[in-house]
Amino acid sequence: MTGTTTALPPVPGYGTRSIAELLLSAASAAGAQGLANPLNLPAAPRVCVVLVDGMGAQLLKRHAAHVPFLRSLLQDQTQKGPRRLDASFPSTTASSLASLGTGLPPGAHGMVGYDVLDPAQGKVVNQLGNWDGRVDPLAWQPHPTVFERAAASVAVHTVSLPRFETSSMTMAALRGSRFHGSGGLAGRIGAAVDALQQPGLVYFYINELDKAGHRYGVDAPEFLSALEEVDFTLRQLAARLPLGTLILTSADHGMMDVPRSGRIDYSSDPALVEGVRHTAGEPRMLHLHVEDGTDPAGVLDAWRDRFGDKIWLLEKAQAVEAGYFGPVSESVLPRIGDVLVLAREEVAFFDLRRVRPEAMEMVGQHGSLTRAEREVPLLICEATGPRAGTPKGNKTRRR
Repeated sequence: MTGTTTALPPVPGYGTRSIAELLLSAASAAGAQGLANPLNLPAAPRVCVVLVDGMGAQLLKRHAAHVPFLRSLLQDQTQKGPRRLDASFPSTTASSLASLGTGLPPGAHGMVGYDVLDPAQGKVVNQLGNWDGRVDPLAWQPHPTVFERAAASVAVHTVSLPRFETSSMTMAALRGSRFHGSGGLAGRIGAAVDALQQPGLVYFYINELDKAGHRYGVDAPEFLSALEEVDFTLRQLAARLPLGTLILTSADHGMMDVPRSGRIDYSSDPALVEGVRHTAGEPRMLHLHVEDGTDPAGVLDAWRDRFGDKIWLLEKAQAVEAGYFGPVSESVLPRIGDVLVLAREEVAFFDLRRVRPEAMEMVGQHGSLTRAEREVPLLICEATGPRAGTPKGNKTRRR
């Protein structure tokens, strides 16, 4: 159905081993009543979920020499359960964090990309920092979050950057917790330690690695420095969080470098946009919405002829039936493109009629379903810090 000789990528493991199961299982492990634990995490009165934006499993393995603490967790033969999870589809922050926060696949929560068509307005809207003011986040994503479901029986906290406390993305997908903001990682560590002096669940967000990857690339010194800072942060959390705290480290997506020659302004090729009314998604996973009366097959043929096996192509019905978005609700269906273009090789696609040229300067990219983008780690350990309530400065025997 794709017209290429390359097999389609696998569907994310929604319900069993995807990012959608992580916070849900963590809340259950912390004692939240009525929540499932599909990852079979061990029960613990204190749980800290660390989400490192952009830290794909392949990147972590490739740069293991820079992360001695995380490497020790990778090599831990006693860890039970999956060592890797699937990001949501597309493999992008908006979709995966919404799945993390709701416990649902994108077809249910509706955050099906970075830029998404709002059918009510007939325009493409952003799901992260440039949220459209006419889109109500509570109506756009109406399902209760994991925090809202857990808060009746467990203390729930978010430790993140201050600007995210009232962001529309937080209101849509991560609402319902007590928020602790700090611009620096040291401040976030302290906030998490303070929050878990009492039993509960902490969600700890790190975005610095993703920023470095986009700007410099995933093998650049700046990226490696940011990765080393992540390793230091996890080591500090393990040493300072109360004894026995369950620490779960994962990511929302991986990342890969796209050379300048692979960053393509497809809007400059009339054949690729003929019959296309709206373009959305991200550079490595496009939603193409066709004009009324246009046969999507013509759009598929144009992209197939131009890029061949550098891409995977899917029609909407094929993607929905295969389960790439999980079960799709009727309200979400119009947000999905009639044609989906997934990058398979080192290419990224930009519509410069709609985005600024500076977007093409980003080296690190994600969104598609290559293993580098799709697979994220799940590393589990217990904190070895002082017992909860121990006055600061007191030394405590550690096991």
